[in-house]
This record gives sequence, C-alpha cells and structure tokens, in this order.
Amino acid sequence: MTPSEAFVETLVANGVTDMFGIMGSAFMDAMDIFAPAGIRLIPVVHEQGAAHMADGYARVSGRHGVVIGQNGPGISNCVTGIAAAYWAHSPVVMITPETGTTGIGLGGFQECNQLPMFQEFTKYQGHVTNPVRMAEFTGRCFDRAMSEIGPTQLNIPRDYFYGEIEAEIPEPRRVDRGPGGAQSLDEAAALLAEAKFPVIVSGGGVVMADGVEECKALAERLGAPVVNSYQHNDSFPASHPQWCGPLGYQGSKAGMKLISQADVVLALGTRLGPFGTLPQHGMDYWPKEAKIIQVDADHKMLGLVKKISVGICGDAKAAAIELSRRLEDRTLACDATKDERLARIKAEKDAWERELDEWTHERDPFSLDAIEEAKEETPFSGGQYLHPRQVLRELEKAMPEDVMVSTDIGNINSVAHSYLRFEKPRSFFAPMSFGNCGYALPTIIGAKAAAPHRPAIAYAGDGAWGMSMMETMTAVRHEIPVTAVVFHNRQWGAEKKNQVDFYNRRFVAGELDNQSFAEIGRAMGAEGITVDRLEDVGPALKKAVDMQMNEGKTTIIEIMCTRELGDPFRRDALKKPVRLLEKYQDYV
Repeated sequence: MTPSEAFVETLVANGVTDMFGIMGSAFMDAMDIFAPAGIRLIPVVHEQGAAHMADGYARVSGRHGVVIGQNGPGISNCVTGIAAAYWAHSPVVMITPETGTTGIGLGGFQECNQLPMFQEFTKYQGHVTNPVRMAEFTGRCFDRAMSEIGPTQLNIPRDYFYGEIEAEIPEPRRVDRGPGGAQSLDEAAALLAEAKFPVIVSGGGVVMADGVEECKALAERLGAPVVNSYQHNDSFPASHPQWCGPLGYQGSKAGMKLISQADVVLALGTRLGPFGTLPQHGMDYWPKEAKIIQVDADHKMLGLVKKISVGICGDAKAAAIELSRRLEDRTLACDATKDERLARIKAEKDAWERELDEWTHERDPFSLDAIEEAKEETPFSGGQYLHPRQVLRELEKAMPEDVMVSTDIGNINSVAHSYLRFEKPRSFFAPMSFGNCGYALPTIIGAKAAAPHRPAIAYAGDGAWGMSMMETMTAVRHEIPVTAVVFHNRQWGAEKKNQVDFYNRRFVAGELDNQSFAEIGRAMGAEGITVDRLEDVGPALKKAVDMQMNEGKTTIIEIMCTRELGDPFRRDALKKPVRLLEKYQDYV
C-alpha cells in the first residue's frame, strides 16, 4: 500500500469517522481517500476552532477527537486549542504534516519546526521517521492519547505520504487501569470507616471513567455530601439530594460550607487543581485538618497540590466500586448520623438557592453605579439592559433535558457556574485551567457533531465572542446546528474588574463598542434574536433550541446586559500599585 493508505487505514482501525481542520496541500494525497474510508473532514474557519471542536467531540463521545491542518501556519494556529485540550484531559490527536525532508532547514515556504510548538501541551509526540513506519507511529499516537488521557501529536513530513510500502495496520491497544493498589484501597477504606463527616469531591476523572453511578453508590453508602470539582458541574447529578454544587470560582456556597466541616475528603478523579480550591465568597473553605484520599489515573497528580493521607493511582470508577465493596458490610462511624447530615445538606442547599434567588444584581459600588447608568441608557434594540444574574437564572430554568453547555472564559461566564446544573455526565465543557477566550462556540460545535441528538448551547461574553463567532459559518455550512448565548455588556469584564479593584477605575482597553451580534449572526446564515427584556430570556432560549433540534438551525441569542461585574478571578493575583517616578504619582 502507499503511506497515505497506511495512514488512513490506521485512522479507520481507531474508529475515526470525523476530523476537523482546513484542507492543505501537505496532506492532500491522504485527504483524497478520506471519503471512501468513511471519514468526514469538517472544514472550519480557523484552525484554533478545529482544535476546540476536536476537544468537544472527544469530551462528549469518549473517543478520539482529531484535528489536521496545513504545515506551518495551519499548525501554529492550533496551539491554543491543543493547550486547552491538554488541561481538559481530552484524547485529541493533532496531525501535523510538515515541510518535506528534502527542504527542511532551508527556510522554505511555510516551513517551521512543529514539534517544539506542542511539547508543553501533548502527552506524546510521534514523528514519522520513514514512510514504512507511517502506520506504526499513527497507531501509537492514538493509543497514547487514550492511555495518557490527553492530546498527542503525529508529525509527518509531507513527502512521506507518497511511495509504496509494506505495512501492517496495528490493532488499537487500550489500557485496563484497574482500581489501584490493594494496600492503598484498604487504607482509604479504613479512613472512610472512621470518618464522622466524609465529603466526596467528584472530578473530571469520574466523567471520563463513566463512573457517576459508582460515585453515587459510594456517596449513598457514606451519606456524604458530594461537590463537583471546578468546571466539572456534570460529574454528579444535580437532582440528587447529596449533590452540593461546584467548588472554586463562583461555585456553590453550600458545597464550600459543607466541605469545610469534613474530617475526611475523598477526591475522586481530580487533581485538586489550585484554581478550583482557592477561597471564594469570602470563605477559605478548604478543610486544613481533614485527611485527604486522592484517586487519580495519573500518579504524578497524587499529592501534587494538596497534602494527602492516601493516594490511589487508578480508574475513578473502578476505585469507587472497590471502596464500596470494602465498606459494604462494615459498620461506619458516620452511619449513626446519616439522617442528621442529610438534613444539614438540605439546609445549606436551600439557603444557597434562596440567596441565588435574591441575588438579582451585583452589590459592589462599581456595579451599583453601572446599574444607575444603565437606567439612563437604551440599548440599540430599544428595550433595557438586564442584570446578568437574573438572566442566568432564567436561562437555567429554560434549559432543555439532556443539554450540553459550553462556557467561554470571562466574568459572566464564570458567574454562570453557580447556575449550571446537569443530570448526566459529558454535558459541561469549559476552558479549564488554560482559560482561553474563543473556546465555547467551536467546542460546542464539536460536541454537537459527536452527539447530534442532544441540544447544544454555548455561553460567551462579547469580548470572547469576537474571537470565535466566525465559526458560526462552520455550523451553518455543515449543518451542525447549535445555540449561542452572547452576553453583550460592552466590555472585557474579567480584566476590567481588576481595574476597578486595583487601579481606581482607570479603564484602559476594556471598553467594547459592538454592533449587533444577532444581526452579524443573520449575515452568516444563522438565526438572530436580541433579548432586552427579562421575560423574553427563557422563551428565546426555548425557541432557539426548538429550531436547533427540529429545523436544524443555528441561532445567536444576544442578551443586552448591564456593565455589572462579579468577583475577580483572583484577588491574590495583583497588588495595589506603587509609583516611584514623579510623573506617575497620580496613578495609584
């Protein structure tokens, strides 16, 4: 066979049916046979969007997401998207055709060294060193993406697609992780048996292991509150009486208050990232004296961020099963207080829900000024500017069943974490620790491509929306209908909050004068709805989802919002300015 055929046949062996990218001469010989192999290449507007789509596709399906582009600029455009996939632990395979071997080092057209670009954001980099090894390296990249739980790079000199070789297509190899070592499981079970107030942190590893039911069974055995790790709101069903909401930035006060009382914390499938355990709502809630049991498939994460008592290197689902088995017939210290603790969980959750209902707008001095200013202004749509928190509550009420939601980075998007609740895993996608703008729309397009039967909704602020809105054309062109909710508040809110808190409201580069995003959406072939009255928020979302699911239409819902600002991302990230030169003395 030819190396192109070996490459494509290895994709087929790994179940690849969809890829995202932009066509290029560097891989055109292989691309020519994608269709007869049963592979759809979905052309995007920008390759960063392709990487995000592959990320969303992988996170929904549990299979590989695949992205490809032209050597040089097409590949460099993907770096940000692959970095986001790395921190989301998504099995994305980045295929990077490279300058031909006869021209490497001569500074030719679109030449660059493509391996160093991705070395920080990949679990494995495979570089095809000879055409006869095409299938070998291709198969290894797909295997490693699954075994290492993250992106891999397959780098192929463009002249290596041609020729005639003998090749054996490798069968995919998948790692059976198991529950962890018997000794560590025994030690963890002993700690849980002695715990008087155990709390479970359900993380992304629970979702990736398809272990929500097993986490639920363990939580019910313990009577333990369950909190979601940061940006993993779909790791435990929100309707369950023991669900207490997410930790971290703009998370649940109920969850934070309950975990602060824990004497044993079971961190199930989470690396306990620093941003997800920082103080919030004025509470330094992480329990300093609690014993921590951490379960993670990557041994390097055990004890990395928080000091732990027991570390279990294993699959979150398998570990939960084994811990439940060890506790099944055992008398636990917490058995006698199960009803009391369930009542405490309910009381804290009820209090938090009442607070969210009453928290109709932000109350800091800047936001109160912004609210007064908004009363004097009229949006170009003619209605009124809406309070972001009220909008988020109305969107929450109107969410369809089985929904998938992606959120961008930014102030309103982060506040949304308090209002996003899910019943099943593989439903919530956020940019995680990399925190890049322009994430939400392409990611939800990839998710919709993987699960066309599920409603798909993206949240974005107007700043981040400007980085990705062109992918609306991808959704329209290729009939992958999604719904985007754009919070039009005319500012880069998250960073502007720092200028309020630290720089005496000296606003530099934070104001945005935008056109109507609904009209721009219509120009790109989507439907567009502008919402400037609170009573229209829920009906607008329901109408857009109905058009998505029944008419195959992409809709941009533009919400006209006040310039209110929620809490800053990190108060510890900046310091009050000090100016030593005379010309800057007023800038404090």
